[in-house]
Formats: sequence, structure tokens, C-alpha cells
Amino acid sequence: MARFTLPRDLYHGKGSLEALKTFEGKRAMICVGGGSMKRFGFLDKAVAYLKEAGMEVELFEGIESDPSVETVMRGADAMLKFQPDWIIAMGGGSPIDAAKAMWIKYEYPETTFEDMCKVFGLPKLRKKAHFCAISSTSGTATEVTAFSIITDYAKGIKYPIADFEITPDVAIVDPDLAETMPKKLVAHTGMDAMTHAIEAYVSTANCDYTDPLALYAIKMIQNDLIPSYNGDMAKRDTMHNAQCLAGMAFSNALLGIVHSMAHKTGAAFADYGAHIIHGAANAMYLPKVIAFNAKDETAAKRYATIADYMGLGGETVEEKVKLLIEALRKMNDELNIPHCIKHYGADSYPTENGFVPEDVFLARLHDIAVNALGDACTGSNPRQPSVEEMEKLLKCCYYDTEVDF
Repeated sequence: MARFTLPRDLYHGKGSLEALKTFEGKRAMICVGGGSMKRFGFLDKAVAYLKEAGMEVELFEGIESDPSVETVMRGADAMLKFQPDWIIAMGGGSPIDAAKAMWIKYEYPETTFEDMCKVFGLPKLRKKAHFCAISSTSGTATEVTAFSIITDYAKGIKYPIADFEITPDVAIVDPDLAETMPKKLVAHTGMDAMTHAIEAYVSTANCDYTDPLALYAIKMIQNDLIPSYNGDMAKRDTMHNAQCLAGMAFSNALLGIVHSMAHKTGAAFADYGAHIIHGAANAMYLPKVIAFNAKDETAAKRYATIADYMGLGGETVEEKVKLLIEALRKMNDELNIPHCIKHYGADSYPTENGFVPEDVFLARLHDIAVNALGDACTGSNPRQPSVEEMEKLLKCCYYDTEVDF
């Protein structure tokens, strides 16, 4: 038996933020990030709509990119004092992910962060509050997923929280918010969405309900991401829908080792100034993981189906997989994303010598490989690597060398 879970309501299209005025409750806490929602006026609109609905509103602001365990605990404390019956998370993936974890701690104050990280092991939520997610970026799709990513900076590791309980009750997918994204963010979130859709399609948990969502999202992203990056706002709007479809797919079909590796390398080199942005990490690793997974016959056939759906050509399965890898690398080139960690430089842009020194990478390689294998996303990958294979794969992602094992 399998399960397919999405938010109870999804409001989409321009102006859908206005749905907030229909909510019923007494108190709402809005969780936001670094200020873009305030600068562009969307936060004020959200507050006004909720007050129009008769609610008292409090803000929890300043949630950082890649939210920390400490931020989650501070937010939960604020909720315990305010006692909201609606939690409204607004912005990119970071404030939404953080608010999901805060929600758990708010409803169950004795819960530890370690308890939260037990895969599909959370108690029932919604005893105190319902949850609404409003996305402003077109990639994470956390507004429709059962996942949250929280960083333990002391350990240099990102931890996924995975449970259908944290699937939002309401998602608002308003493209007006996505039109505010800076160009680099368009690139990273777009390739994050592409990775979500491709990993969902080849995941061992794929099914008839997730496959159509994944394939259609892939085709939309293929058509719309580059024009969106280059300033086409009509394509920016459709990308906001595409990433949401990809999120619906992966929230139910799960992911694979592209995400496992991205989670465990993202903060691993922060002491060298190299915070490897999640979407950029996925973009760099995805072609390598496809080459690795394609050694599995079933996975190879599914990659070939993706290539067919994208109209890439090729006669054999092997040719189609090769063309898929080439197409993704070409997208990275057009989006100004490097192909490997060695060339990951300032602001994530390609450079001859990146932030992560070779000796530091090699010294930390084993621990990163072990942590990646233990990541919640590894179990649904179509080919299960050994520690040795994960180390070799990570080396390919560092040097941009061929995956021949």
C-alpha cells in the first residue's frame, strides 16, 4: 500500500495571496526571511488580508537561508508565547522549512530536533494550529511537500525532516511573488525543481500518480527555465507552476542521492567560505548521478523515457541517457552554474579554482560519503551505493570526471 498526500487547498494564479482573507481563526503568526517580502509589499498585504479575516497577527522575521536548529527553537518559543491557530510561512524554501519544524516543536514542546529527524515518525499535528505555505521562489516546492531541511551548523550537516504530517494544509502559489526573484536565484531554484522531477521519476517509490506530474514538470522546466532566467516574466510565472508540480511528485515518490549529496556537502565547507547553494549542488551532481544510476537497467529505461519526453533523440537506451546528461549540462552552462565543486566560486559562479581546496575535500570525503548514505533520500535511490562508491561519485562531482563504475 502506498500513500499520496497533497495540501487540502492550493490557491494558484496571480492575486491568489488574497485567499488569506478567507481564513478562519483568532491568531496567525507569519514566518518570513530576509526582507524581500517586506520590500515588495507582499508581507503588508498578507497582514492586511489576515486582519480582514478577523485575526490578530504577529511576525517572526529574519529566518536565514538554510535555517538553523537554533532559529527553529527560537521560532517555536515565539509560537508558544503567542499561541497561533494559523502558522503562515511566506517566502522561499528557507522560511517555509523553518516554520514546518517550528510547528512540530510548538505542538510538542518536549520534542527534540533528533526526534524530528526520525523519518515518517512524527506524532499527529494540527492540535494547536493549521499551516499555510506561500512560496516566493520557483524550486523547493516546500509549499506542497512533506519535507523540511534544517542545518546543524555545529556539525556542518543539513538534515531532512520527512513526514506527511508537515505537508501544509494550504498552499498559495502566486506568481506575482516569484517575479521578484534575482537572476541567480531563478537559476538555482529552477535546477532544484528539475532535479526534484527527475529523481521522483526514477525513484523506487514512483507510481502512476507521481509519474505524470514528474514528466510534465520536466517538460515545462525544459521549455521555460532558460527564458525565465533571461527575464521572460510569462515564463517566470509558468515556472512557478512547474516547480510546484515537481514538488507534488517528489513529496510522494521521494528523491535520491543527488539530494543526499547536496544535503551533506552544502555546509561541509562553510569554514572555507564555500556554502554550496542547494540548487547549484543539485545541478552539478545530477548528471553524475544519472550516469551512476543508469548502470541499473530499470533506472536507465526511465531516464530514456525522460529523454524521449524531452525530444532529445537517440536510438538506444544508452544514447538517450547520454543525451539527457548532455542536455542538463548545457542547461547549467546557460544558467552560469559550474559543473563541479572544484570550479564552484564566488556567488556560485564557475571559476578555475573554487572555494574548496582539494586537500580539504579529500580529508572530509569519507565522512561526507557516510553521512550522504545515511540521508533520508538515499533509500529511494534506484541504485544503492557502497561507501566506496559514494566516495568515488563525490570525487567525480569534485573533479568533473567520468562515472565509469
